[in-house]
Amino acid sequence: MEEPLGEVKFMKGNEAIAEAAIRAGLQGYFGYPITPQSEVIEYLAQEEPKHDYVLLQAESEVAAANMIYGAGGAGARVMTTTSGPGFSLMQEAVSYIACAEIPCLFANVVRGGPGLGTIQPSQGDYFQATKGGGHGDYHLLVLAPNSVQEMADHVALAFDLADKYRIPALILSDGAIGQMMEKLVLPDPVPYKPDKPWATTGKRPGEERKYLTSLYIKSENMEKKNLRLQKKYEEIRKNEVMFEDYQVDDAEIILVAYGLSSRICKKTVDMGRADGLKIGLLRPITLWPFPSEKLASLAEKKDVRFMMSIEMSAGQMVEDIKLAVCGKKPVHFYGRMGGIIPTPEEIYEQVKDKA
Repeated sequence: MEEPLGEVKFMKGNEAIAEAAIRAGLQGYFGYPITPQSEVIEYLAQEEPKHDYVLLQAESEVAAANMIYGAGGAGARVMTTTSGPGFSLMQEAVSYIACAEIPCLFANVVRGGPGLGTIQPSQGDYFQATKGGGHGDYHLLVLAPNSVQEMADHVALAFDLADKYRIPALILSDGAIGQMMEKLVLPDPVPYKPDKPWATTGKRPGEERKYLTSLYIKSENMEKKNLRLQKKYEEIRKNEVMFEDYQVDDAEIILVAYGLSSRICKKTVDMGRADGLKIGLLRPITLWPFPSEKLASLAEKKDVRFMMSIEMSAGQMVEDIKLAVCGKKPVHFYGRMGGIIPTPEEIYEQVKDKA
């Protein structure tokens, strides 16, 4: 048996995010504790004396997000983590960061809402993550892990994509994955060598002064900035869509689920196959950009009878599925709210009811 590449550990999902960030060359973390993700800042505080990053518990999530704006604008590899109410407070700064084109990483370990809600897991922040939770026409690059391993893997990936496109990235997880413990393989540490000629690192002789701003008083300049952003978003849509498919080649019923829900749906697929019901699963890994083209191609298959979105929410991703399918196949929905996690058996009953 081949030895796994990297160091094998048994960790919580939140701890995996923190350790992976250190190994990806984290230079600054600014955050505020909120359940169910507080282990991230706790782990980073514990490890800080051994490393070279700056850790600062801000006075609020508003302050933390604006510290990300400043430190990211100076070229540092920076991140913050939070949960629903905290991410809501960050939205003004997120919009500013998107317009200023500053690469950085946010992670939302989602809890049930609206409001203060519950500390139990939810997927009710999908709209906020994928449609731009702040004001204006912008996107975050959104990754949705479904395991502790992916909580770690997505950190370096998110940082690298953020740098590549000068875009803020978001890991959208949930309280269950943040708190669960699993074996994972951690990557070897990689020294971070930033190449950011745009960063505000001070004016040198012969150089022009560098400005990073989201304020454009003249309408024509604001439109020019927006057109630049839209061109970049289109490039990301072409190049960075990620998904996993499971048993879809001959599927007549296709479940669509991300994160924790997708793990549960794999069991539902296996239950159906054992009963002779041809179920498949499409798991979006990038929630933005969304795998619309893949869903559209599946909707063209004559054997596909319907799709069903499985979410821990009142139904949010289902709207993107319907847009992708464009009426070519029925799209159903099943979800649980308030921190309740659906079981494979109850999902299977919903599928059989529609079949």
